[in-house]
Amino acid sequence: MADFDAASKGSVDPELQDFLMAEKQKAQLSAQIHEFNDICWDKCMDKPGSKLDSRTETCLNNCVNRFIDTSLFITTRFAQTLQKSQSGM
Repeated sequence: MADFDAASKGSVDPELQDFLMAEKQKAQLSAQIHEFNDICWDKCMDKPGSKLDSRTETCLNNCVNRFIDTSLFITTRFAQTLQKSQSGM
């Protein structure tokens, strides 16, 4: 009966909400990683061979470095947002 009352009031377990939000963010990050990989591949790889030429290697390095910079920015921003939401409780 208590489960029905909670559901009828529209309340959801805060732990479940946090878990679902974290899983959604993981899925979004994974999708971004796959998209980024496609972009870097299309941008840097003219025709795959047995070795990378210096232009392709430089392009991939720059692409990876931008990905790392972006990932760190997103992670830092997420941590700040999480910290603000926890301190506001």
